[in-house]
Amino acid sequence: MLLPALSRAKEKAHRTACINNLRQLDGAKQQWALENKKEDTDIPKQADVSRFIKGNHFPLCPAGGTYTI
Repeated sequence: MLLPALSRAKEKAHRTACINNLRQLDGAKQQWALENKKEDTDIPKQADVSRFIKGNHFPLCPAGGTYTI
């Protein structure tokens, strides 16, 4: 009984971390666009938005995947 509950809790924690990472990335992209007078359709590089993310590093997916902008 304990193992399924731990598995669900771990999955929920990964999902929450992923959502928070996506929010950070979206905010960083918006800040980049605002400061550089870019359009919503412009796509920055990873290095462009990293400076707008806490700790100046691109977040890692908790499930082992990757994020693209």
